[in-house]
Amino acid sequence: MDGPETSNETQARLAAALADLREAEVLEIVRARMARGDDPLQIIEDCQAGMREVGERYTKRRYFLSGLIMAGEILREVMEIVMPSVEEHFSGNTAGRVLLGTVQGDIHDLGKNLLLMLLRGYRFDVLDLGVDVTPTKFVAEARAFRPQAIGLSGLITAAHATMRETVTALRTMMAEDGIQIPIMLGGQVDEQVCRFVGADYWTTDAMEGVRLCQRLAGGTARGSQAGSG
Repeated sequence: MDGPETSNETQARLAAALADLREAEVLEIVRARMARGDDPLQIIEDCQAGMREVGERYTKRRYFLSGLIMAGEILREVMEIVMPSVEEHFSGNTAGRVLLGTVQGDIHDLGKNLLLMLLRGYRFDVLDLGVDVTPTKFVAEARAFRPQAIGLSGLITAAHATMRETVTALRTMMAEDGIQIPIMLGGQVDEQVCRFVGADYWTTDAMEGVRLCQRLAGGTARGSQAGSG
């Protein structure tokens, strides 16, 4: 007779269920783990592993847009379950200001929205510009909002050129205003893309994105993935 499921097995089962878009199973696992007192941040990280697999399947054309949308809906339901617990632990003063948006030419927002929810759970004041955001819009909002970090998101490779254009426009604005605001990338990015675009940091992990924003708001960020480009 099989023994009880180990913690690692439960984590793997949650990631696999999300990757396979098994909504009922995902929510059942999440509710059970919350009931037994599991760390909600670990639950989120396990779901991110499943979301990365969804992204891989989309890239390989095993999933289509409908699959991404369904995965995003499942993740939204998961976040509704776990975020109240996260917020209880991170109440208090605003942790910092972050400006987010998906760059012009791209309408994907699953990763951006996950980071948005997590940042707000950690008491960040976040201005979300949405999707298909022009460089001009980023500049105008950054100038008015004066965030401590700017996050550019893009899932398609065609977005890299727009990211570069946006970073150039933001750098020009910063030079004119005599300010420095770190720029980070998220989505389908890596260190090479970060260097091409001219951003300061990149990450493909929403929780690491939160940690990076915490370091940036505290003035202590150093280092390449969730590190400098």
